[in-house]
Amino acid sequence: MTTGSTITPEMTIDEVIQKHPKAQTVFTRYGVDTCCGGFRQLKDGVKVSGANLEQVLAELNAL
Repeated sequence: MTTGSTITPEMTIDEVIQKHPKAQTVFTRYGVDTCCGGFRQLKDGVKVSGANLEQVLAELNAL
């Protein structure tokens, strides 16, 4: 799933938040559903929000 602490597109949104609570701010900024959509893989949740996956991943991995 992950290499070290790198956030990957295959992780679920809930997983990302559990490992990096500050990720919530990034998800909120991009309109990624962290409540009802937390079960989704990151790549799917970002797609639903209309955000750019590479940009979101870059911000998350910079936390």
